[in-house]
Amino acid sequence: MARERQLSSRPSPEPSPQLSRRSLLGGAAAGAAGLTAVSAGTATAATAATAVTAVTAVTAVTSRTVDVAIVGAGIAGLTAARDLVAGGRSVAVLEARDRVGGRVVNLKLANGGFTEGGGEFIGPTQNRVKALADSLGVATFPTYNTGNNLLYKDGKRTPYDTSGLLGSVPPVDAAGLANAAIVQSKLDGMAAQVPVDAPWTAAKAAEWDKQTFESWLNANAVIPSAKFLLDLACTSIFSAQPRELSLLYVLSYIAAAGDESNAGTLERLTDTAGGAQESRFVGGSQQVPIKLAASLGDRVVLSAPVRSVARSTGAYVVTADGITVRATRVVVALPPPLAARITYDPLLPAARDQLTQRMPMGSIGKAIAVYDTPFWRADGLNGQAVSDSGVVRSTFDNSPPDGSYGALMGFIEADEMRAYDAAAEADVRAAVLADYANYFGNRATSPTSFVLQRWDNEGFSRGGPVAYAPPGVLTEYGAALREPVGGIHWAGTETSTFWTGFMDGAVRSGERVAKEVLAALG
Repeated sequence: MARERQLSSRPSPEPSPQLSRRSLLGGAAAGAAGLTAVSAGTATAATAATAVTAVTAVTAVTSRTVDVAIVGAGIAGLTAARDLVAGGRSVAVLEARDRVGGRVVNLKLANGGFTEGGGEFIGPTQNRVKALADSLGVATFPTYNTGNNLLYKDGKRTPYDTSGLLGSVPPVDAAGLANAAIVQSKLDGMAAQVPVDAPWTAAKAAEWDKQTFESWLNANAVIPSAKFLLDLACTSIFSAQPRELSLLYVLSYIAAAGDESNAGTLERLTDTAGGAQESRFVGGSQQVPIKLAASLGDRVVLSAPVRSVARSTGAYVVTADGITVRATRVVVALPPPLAARITYDPLLPAARDQLTQRMPMGSIGKAIAVYDTPFWRADGLNGQAVSDSGVVRSTFDNSPPDGSYGALMGFIEADEMRAYDAAAEADVRAAVLADYANYFGNRATSPTSFVLQRWDNEGFSRGGPVAYAPPGVLTEYGAALREPVGGIHWAGTETSTFWTGFMDGAVRSGERVAKEVLAALG
């Protein structure tokens, strides 16, 4: 297990900081804030198909009057709906897509199984999504983590044992390891000074928010191999380059990687065993929103993108394709840049609108190659690789729990994803399989099937895994992130105080906003 410090504690000074056994890209990578693949069998497919029939697809223009209209049937919106219904309130959940789950989705494979194209992983201190999954009967299983990791650097392939002194830390040179240890210690210490509910109030908020994460790394990660480790950690967590991120935002994200009793750490963000990538959901993580939506029945309306939210004679009129909902309160459970594409009348306060203009989505894709067997396991490998080159810089073994077939998942992130956003899928496939061959041998070039999910090109996400803050955003506009505007409330993983960017953060945001609305309605 990763070390877990009490929130009231402060890091003790260490004369010579050392890398924790599972720190800095432990278990291959940070998992892009949980966006990885999960496989499920045909029985799961049948279960999912049955569950989803409980929701409504709009076929003609209809209208409803409810207490609360909820925009978005991702985990945040569905959690809010569950709690509001439990509180005795009527709801309508309007979802633009023809499915529930938002950035969580299972993709069908040619062999009859499924792989996830979106959020998957769950780890220690992600207590709220675990409680939700347990309540729905969705179990977890350990991420495959047996055997050697791989480092591919400067064209050299180096398998390494994760049970040694350094654990899963990639075996770069000693100077780089020492420098990276110092940097990690500094980041955790600085993050401990950031209030999770109001990062812009930190004593050094102005100083930290006026610089990029890259400028800070350039001054602190002075050994090239240490910079490589930190850069890769950054792109793996945020799907954005260090030059794009505010240092304050990075520190707030680290601070949020915990719970009410355990301070956030970079280690917990990046680890597999003991970290955010520790476990996966049986049947795929979309089972969570599918079953949650089924419990809500026809309160969930699919294929209904919301176009406008307008105040009207003591209520709000929410207009979507095929349906109009009149409600006393509105919950918008979308990423900030997507929430900004709705027309509001009256206009939102300038601070809220300026915030949404300044928080872009990360750039991410997932490439899953399927094989008859997880052949890399016979070579003593666990399927987790990190690299300094290629379109895929980090991978995981995403085979089903029984290993009945093999699945290699690779993240395409930040600059690499942007370079391939407009490429033909065949070209992306060729580039990805060339990387897999470098990491796992020539057998990787001949999958039985290949699945590509490019979130940048997904109309109701336009990127992932999370909307991030460049310099100057949190200190100027951060207070508008959760602040209700009249009867409009904001949810979504970006608004969570813990596990921002993860499924757990989405659940927490839904629970928080439901409490807000219930209190407001009295």
